Amino acid sequence: MSWPSDSFSPRWVGESTISAIPFVRGYQYLTAVRQLALEPEMLDVTDDLRESERIYTWIGNHIDVINAELNAYLEACHGCFHPEQRRPMHILATPLAQEYGIDGLCNIMVYPAVILIDVGRTARQDWLSIVVHEYAHAHLGSPGHDWQFFNIISHLCLGLGLEPPLWQPDMEKYLRNWPHCAWLANPLTFWMGYS
Repeated sequence: MSWPSDSFSPRWVGESTISAIPFVRGYQYLTAVRQLALEPEMLDVTDDLRESERIYTWIGNHIDVINAELNAYLEACHGCFHPEQRRPMHILATPLAQEYGIDGLCNIMVYPAVILIDVGRTARQDWLSIVVHEYAHAHLGSPGHDWQFFNIISHLCLGLGLEPPLWQPDMEKYLRNWPHCAWLANPLTFWMGYS
C-alpha cells in the first residue's frame, strides 16, 4: 500500500502506520494533506457525518489511482522543460473548501512546492488544465499572474496541445482561469463516488 502516491513519500507522515481500512486511510490522507495547504481550513469535506464518512471511505479506496493520474500530468508538464529547468514539486488530489472558490492551489512556501487539486470541481477532461495552471505557479515560485506567468503558461499550453492565452491589458484577471475549466455544480459528489 502506498502513501499518498508511489512517487511521493512525505516526511509529514512520520512513522505512523497507514491503515488498510478505507475510512481510516482516507481520514489519515486528508489529515496529512491538510498540513500542506496554505491554511489547514482550505481543505474541507462536510459537517454531515454520513457524507464525510462516505468521502473518507471513497478517498481511502481511490486516492492512489487519482494521484497517479495527476502525477502523469505533472510529468507531462515537466516534459516541457529541460531537466535542469524543472523545479521539485509534488501533486496531490484533495477536496478544497467551497468558500475559497478555487479548484487548485500551489503552496510555494514549502519545499518542494506542493500542488493540491480538487478534482471534484471540474470534469476529468479539464484536470490537465488545472495542473498546467498550478504547475506554472510552482515553476515560477510565484502566486501572481503577470507576464512571467503568461510566458510559462503559454509554453506549457503549446507543449501540451492546449489553447495558449492571448495577451490582454488586464492580464492578472484574465489568467486567473487559464486554461479555462468549467466548474461542476457540486464537487463533493465526485468525492462521494457519485460521478
